[in-house]
Amino acid sequence: MRLSQTGMGTTKLNNIDEMYPGQSILLQTGQLVQYGAGIFAYGTIPLLVRRNIERIIQETLNDYGCIEVLLPTLQPDTIWKNSGRYDQYVNDGTMLITESNKGTFCLAPTGEEAMLEYAREKLKSYKNLPATYYQIGEKYRNEIRTRGYLLRGKAFPMLDAYSFDLDEEGMAKSYENVRNAFLEIYEKIGMKVIPIVADNGAMGGKKSEEFMLISDQGEDKILYDEKAKIGLNTEILEREDYKEYLKEEYGIEDISNFKEIRTMELGHIFQLGTRYSEMMNGKYINKEGKEALYYMGCYGIGVSRTLAAVYEQCVIKDEKYGPCGFVLPESIAPFKVQIVPKVENEEKLKVAEKIYNSLKKEKINSIIDDRDTITMGAKIKDCKILGTPYLIVIGDKQEGDTFELEDMLTGEKEQLNLEQLIEKLK
Repeated sequence: MRLSQTGMGTTKLNNIDEMYPGQSILLQTGQLVQYGAGIFAYGTIPLLVRRNIERIIQETLNDYGCIEVLLPTLQPDTIWKNSGRYDQYVNDGTMLITESNKGTFCLAPTGEEAMLEYAREKLKSYKNLPATYYQIGEKYRNEIRTRGYLLRGKAFPMLDAYSFDLDEEGMAKSYENVRNAFLEIYEKIGMKVIPIVADNGAMGGKKSEEFMLISDQGEDKILYDEKAKIGLNTEILEREDYKEYLKEEYGIEDISNFKEIRTMELGHIFQLGTRYSEMMNGKYINKEGKEALYYMGCYGIGVSRTLAAVYEQCVIKDEKYGPCGFVLPESIAPFKVQIVPKVENEEKLKVAEKIYNSLKKEKINSIIDDRDTITMGAKIKDCKILGTPYLIVIGDKQEGDTFELEDMLTGEKEQLNLEQLIEKLK
C-alpha cells in the first residue's frame, strides 16, 4: 500500500478518551468515522484487521467441520412471528423494522429464526445430522445506551453459528467442538480469553458460557478463581438452584476462592435444546420414520467487539504524552512492515521502492510512506498510528545494502540485507 493514495494526513492527538484510548485514537486519525450513535465507518487499516479476524474465524471453524452460509439481514416479519419473538423485540425497541406495500420487514438483531428456516430445508433426515452452520454478517439492534464505540453499537458484524443434532448427547458434543474452536480462534488472534459459566437468560436452554477478556474497560463483573482458571457470571448466583446447577453442569462445588474482577464479553455459546425447534416446527425424520425435533446449540462472536478489544489491548504509550498509537499482533496486522524513505533524496527513494517491490513480489504486505509533504518524524509517528509491527527507515543513516528493521513493540533493531529481511518477514 502507498500512503499517498489513502489521503492520510498528520493528526495531533488531543483529549484522548481515558476509558477507550485505542478507539479514540482511531476516531481522531480518521480510521473510524462516526455517522451517529453506535454507527461507524471503517478506514482501510481497521477494515483489513477486521477481515483478518474474520479469516481466522472462517479457517478455524472450517477445520472443526462447520459449514459457512450467508443469510439475509433483511427478513420478513413472518419468521419472527412464527417463533413468537416478534412482539418482544418490537415492544422493547430492540428490532428495527420498516413497513412497505409489500409487507413488514425486519433488520435482524440475531439469527436463530433465519438459520432454522434455512436448516429445515437442508436437514430433513437423521442421515443429514449432525451439522453446524455459521455465518459472518451484520446485525442491527436499536441499543438505547450505546457504549464504548464499537463495543456496543447499533450495527455490528457478528459470527453466529448454530448446531443441529439428533439428541441431547449429540448437542453436547457439538457444543464442546465449537467451544474448542472458539478458544483456538482467540489464541490465534492473540486474545487471552477465559470461558466463564453464564446464565442462558432470554435465550433459554440448558447451559451456556461467555468468553471474557480480563479488562478494566469491560462492563461485566465476574467471579474468577485464578488458580483453577474458572470464572462465573454473578447472574448465576441469582438462580435459586445455583449450587446444584454449578455442581451438575460444571463440577464447581466451592466458590469461596473466587474473586470479583472486571471483564469484557467477546463471545457467548449456548446449549438451546429443543426450544426453538418447538417454536418454529424444526423437525427431521428419525430412523424410525417419525418426526423428531432438532437439538440445537447457538454460538456467537462479536467481530467488532473483538476488533475494538484488540485495539484497546494494543495501545502503546509515549512516556511524556501518553497513548500515541498501537502495535498490532502479526497474526492480524494487515501490513507487516512500514517503509519510511527520505523522499526528497532520489537515491533513498529508489532503495525504498526496491524493498517495497521485492516484498510485494514475495507476497509480504508492506506500506511505503511516499508522501512528500510530511516530515520523517511525522511519518515514523504514523507507523505507530497504523499499528504496523515493523519499521524500516531509509534516511541519511542507511548505507549500502543493509537496512535497519525495528520491532515497534520491543524497540529492538537489527541490520539485515534484503534476502535476510524477506526470510524474517516470511
